[in-house]
Amino acid sequence: MTSTLNPTRSSSAAKKPAHGNRAVPPRKSAITPRKSGLLTALMVCVAAYFLLPLIWLAFAATKSDTGLFTSFGFAFASDGFKLFDNIASVFAYQDGVFLKWLGNTALYAGVGAIGATLLATAAGYAFAKYEFPGRKALFSVLLGSIMVPLTALAVPTYLLFSGMQLTNTMWAVILPSIISPFGAYLMRVYAADAVDTSLMESARIDGAGELRIFWQIGLRLLAPGIVTVFLFAVVATWNNYFLPLIMLNNGDLFPLTVGLAQWQATSTSGGGGGGGAMFSMVITGSFVSIIPLIFLFLYLQRYWQSGLAAGSVKG
Repeated sequence: MTSTLNPTRSSSAAKKPAHGNRAVPPRKSAITPRKSGLLTALMVCVAAYFLLPLIWLAFAATKSDTGLFTSFGFAFASDGFKLFDNIASVFAYQDGVFLKWLGNTALYAGVGAIGATLLATAAGYAFAKYEFPGRKALFSVLLGSIMVPLTALAVPTYLLFSGMQLTNTMWAVILPSIISPFGAYLMRVYAADAVDTSLMESARIDGAGELRIFWQIGLRLLAPGIVTVFLFAVVATWNNYFLPLIMLNNGDLFPLTVGLAQWQATSTSGGGGGGGAMFSMVITGSFVSIIPLIFLFLYLQRYWQSGLAAGSVKG
């Protein structure tokens, strides 16, 4: 049995372009050249705000005490390049106490950041993926704690640790550092989208427990957020000054922030061998103290990737 085709209809259908073949006009960008220029200028200002102090610090670390006050801040001094001499003086002063402070800082920042990252990741994952009684109330308390200034908690924290006989110990700096309300909030926001609920349900069907799902699936998908929280925690603990200042009175336990502040106080009070004789050492010590953070950031930035969960769930 044969079928006949209407030539008029077929020809008209052939002339009519298909919807999928129609050229779609390009959408106009919401960012005009004027807005783009303003955004570029804003980013340049932000970059200058953060980078200019570091550039000044790098130049200042190459100068002697005299060169600090007789040369332009963003240029080398005329009396020579003193960076390596300054570094040698920093590590040799007071029988190498700077190296001990550097080790203490690395210990406080490393242990505190690892603990803060684990707790923040677990808390954020639980807030994002589980329903339990009091969830909203606890999360509200978490948000409220972010708004509380650290100075307001200084006296209660000191009294608490004093009652536990933990003041003037390393634990007095490490234990408060592992609490990161902002890190938990950040991980909650990130886990809400990064960990697909259907993926968790598939794992439950396969017999995986909740702890196994968290360790083998959740942590892998949360890797960029984990790195972000870890870096925030490292920087916060590395630069922490007020907490170790009130908790510690043993110079052998000081971090770099408190130790360098003591050198600065000695320098300005005239006890460092003639007024400003220690300014170059304080500045060089500050410059050396930021180098580990720079290397850590450059090493971990490769883990800041998006779309780690792409392809894990089929549409």
